[in-house]
Amino acid sequence: MNWNAALPLLILASSLLPGLVIFFLAEERAVTRVALNMFGALLKAVLVVIMLWGVFEGEYFETRVPFLPGLELVLRSGPLSMLLVTLSTVLWLVTTIYAIGYLENSPRRSRFFGFFSLCVTATVGLALAGNLLTFILFYELLSLTTYPLVVHRGTEVAYRAGRNYLIYTIAGGAILLISTVWLYTLAGTLEFTARGFVDHLDASLHPQLVVIFFLMIAAMGVKAALVPLHGWLPQAMVAPAPVSALLHAVAVVKAGAFGIVRVVHDVYGVEFAASLGVALPLAIIASITIIYGSLRALYQNDLKRRLAFSTVSQVSYIALGVALVEPIAVIGGLVHLVHQGVQKITLFFCAGNLAETLGIHKISEMHGVGRRMPWTMAAFSVAAFGMIGIPPLTGFVSKWYLGSGALAAGQDWVLLVLAGSSLLNAAYFLPILYIAWFRQPPVQWPAERNFGRRETALALLVPPLVTALLTLLLGLFATAPFSPLDWVRFIAGRVFAP
Repeated sequence: MNWNAALPLLILASSLLPGLVIFFLAEERAVTRVALNMFGALLKAVLVVIMLWGVFEGEYFETRVPFLPGLELVLRSGPLSMLLVTLSTVLWLVTTIYAIGYLENSPRRSRFFGFFSLCVTATVGLALAGNLLTFILFYELLSLTTYPLVVHRGTEVAYRAGRNYLIYTIAGGAILLISTVWLYTLAGTLEFTARGFVDHLDASLHPQLVVIFFLMIAAMGVKAALVPLHGWLPQAMVAPAPVSALLHAVAVVKAGAFGIVRVVHDVYGVEFAASLGVALPLAIIASITIIYGSLRALYQNDLKRRLAFSTVSQVSYIALGVALVEPIAVIGGLVHLVHQGVQKITLFFCAGNLAETLGIHKISEMHGVGRRMPWTMAAFSVAAFGMIGIPPLTGFVSKWYLGSGALAAGQDWVLLVLAGSSLLNAAYFLPILYIAWFRQPPVQWPAERNFGRRETALALLVPPLVTALLTLLLGLFATAPFSPLDWVRFIAGRVFAP
């Protein structure tokens, strides 16, 4: 096996092998566990940088493993794959640092970090998938490895949320498998290609292709939390803050959104999807989800539930951009895959800091918290302004391209969706910032922990500050070489090349 075939496997192994070893570590082996976590995260980052540079230079990295007659498991690099691989790798490293601090005195840490590593392995695997069969394998592995993280606290509420999560995701996986087998009988292949692989099929098969498309969107829409398939997500907020951050910014929700992108781009092809008449209904579903999620967020007093409904709304920007079938809108949707991840992980880190340091779980408990935890709330504020779309932050860049793409596509109604969403974002974030910064703090917090001269533990404080800084820098330098926007333009150039 040569280097180009081995590198995808090495990237998977960098999180898989440390995770498997961690399972067998005794709880008191904290130093070994931390060393394995950090070694795996740093090694993966180095390997991904090597692959990223190779893809930019035109190198081809692919691993093929025979599976069934005529079917192989395929791991393949590509500009689109590397977008999610890089995001997962960077945010996994940051989340690992945060999780080490967050779970410092918690039970079952070896089990947690073992599944934590397997979860990231599954996410990177589905990002590198070169065909639908490989995608399904890692898509289902992600469902199974995330379940123990959701139920980690071991309470009845956690187990109820976990059962609900499994019902949704396993049902979605079954639909994805059925639709994939159906598609294979028609197309004879499952290989992802830049322009799709079904556009050559006879016109008499187009009605079946339409049905298969919506079955696949429904399957992906479970993890992407498209309405009405979003019910599991707010309940899953019972999980620890590092898990919530991982679910919303890197793993499950982002995997669903990425799956929708794959179906539109690499299975059907954007032009063929438009000709079938399936792109506009997807844009409408995404728009309904954007407004619905924002409306539900308005009425949540629990901070993590408000952020969860915000995710329901924000992730659908990705599907909306792809469904508009216009290069500028596609750029806006794909770059939001990164921008939303960086912003949302910041918000969940900050919510975790408030819970761990002061016992704050509800927005009504946040009066004056900015005076007690100024750095945490500064990071929260930057990410919140990014979600609203205040320039020059990352959220503004995404919305600018989505709006410009909607106009170019002749879908002016999308501007109303974006404007309405931004107003609703402001309506559910600005009151939080107002009470945190301008209201008088209480005499006593719900459950305050003393961290000396620091507002909270350093391992909890540094990650949100880093991701908040990224929210600012990726917006300020959006057009710089190798920025997410620059990389997404590279992707769009391949998809829409004449």
